[in-house]
Amino acid sequence: MKAIILDGSFENDVTAEHVRAAAMDNLQAGGWDVQHILLREQKIGNCAGDFFCWVRSPGLCNVNDDNRVIAEALVASDLMVYLTPVTFGGYSSTLKRMVDHQIQNIAPFFANIHGETHHQKRYIKYPDFLAIGWLDAPDAGAEAIFRYLAGRNALNFYAKKSVTGLILRSQSAAEIDATIKSCLDNLGANFNTPVPELPGESETFTPKNEAAPIQRAVLMVGSPRTRKSTSQSLGSYLLDQLKSRSIQTETIYLHTVLRSPEKMNALFAALDAADLVLLAFPIYVDSLPAPVIEALERITAHRALRVRQAPAHRQLFGAISNCGFPEVAHNRAALAICKVFAQQTGFKWAGSLALGGGEMVHGMPLTELGGRVIPIKAGLELAASALAKGNSIPRQAQALFAKQVVPAWLYRLLGGIGWKQQAKKFGAQNSLMRKIFTETK
Repeated sequence: MKAIILDGSFENDVTAEHVRAAAMDNLQAGGWDVQHILLREQKIGNCAGDFFCWVRSPGLCNVNDDNRVIAEALVASDLMVYLTPVTFGGYSSTLKRMVDHQIQNIAPFFANIHGETHHQKRYIKYPDFLAIGWLDAPDAGAEAIFRYLAGRNALNFYAKKSVTGLILRSQSAAEIDATIKSCLDNLGANFNTPVPELPGESETFTPKNEAAPIQRAVLMVGSPRTRKSTSQSLGSYLLDQLKSRSIQTETIYLHTVLRSPEKMNALFAALDAADLVLLAFPIYVDSLPAPVIEALERITAHRALRVRQAPAHRQLFGAISNCGFPEVAHNRAALAICKVFAQQTGFKWAGSLALGGGEMVHGMPLTELGGRVIPIKAGLELAASALAKGNSIPRQAQALFAKQVVPAWLYRLLGGIGWKQQAKKFGAQNSLMRKIFTETK
């Protein structure tokens, strides 16, 4: 039996060392052949969001770095283990960077699973799944998000068995060992961790005495496609509505600032001065793209220092997400993570807008699209009207924005045709389902 550990811990994390040792010891004691991969020491670039691993070189990431080696090892494994600090309820950016690359191990075509759209299998067999996260202190909300996210990953990566374990930094090495042993016992007993159902995003009530008109708004675009992305299309339309109300606006593309200290400092300064911060992003493997999580981690560290230095003025934070599946429910984990981020960094949560079937926008300006985006524009206009006054996003705006224009069955059918057409440009239309790696028996 082969087990692979994807370790998303940061340096100098004592809890991570205890978790890692306990996982290795218990797996080896159970007869597992264990491969441990410390992800922060691997060369893994961010997923480019180009889908080349589906339409240009099916089954293989277009970027030739350690992500390919790890993806191959996962296919050959019987058990996949995630180790990570719980970050806003989700995974660390270090772990998420490799999770995003796991889409090369599934197929682009859609499947109907329990009445919901997912991608089809590429391989016959996939490893079982164990996710272990650790928190600074008890947090029921973050714990629920972590279990939900792991459950969604297990579904999308076709794990037959899935167990989630949570650890507190205050626990002793013996207690950590006992938790991991219990998780492995549950796997052996074919026990699957129940997946909590996260509530849908609802309108956030803003007391009248707190609401105040905003003067400065910043949009952070979290798509690697930057100006040609659906995230840009959605966010810029809302920003234009704010600009028409004489609100000063600025757009920052997160993928272009992370490796520049100067640009990161400019981002921090823009956020410090803003009354409203909006984050627009696509869904990557049930959550935010890894670079966006990294940006949020760094913003959190900056704001922790800033809060100690001086009190902040009232600031709103809202999110706009879009996913490639027709059902809006696929956005839930990511938006729940955004809400926790806001709470942990001193922002007032202004709510969110979630869109299914984001590819129908395909990075085009909403003003150039037809009737199918009328509800989307109406939702953004309502949201802008409320946000400009310092209020949260109304429930009516959320409902309009999330309105499903194309039936799921038709979206899946057209999606399959679309993948073949894209692959034809690269002469790969007949190899979309090819198996690159040797899977476990």
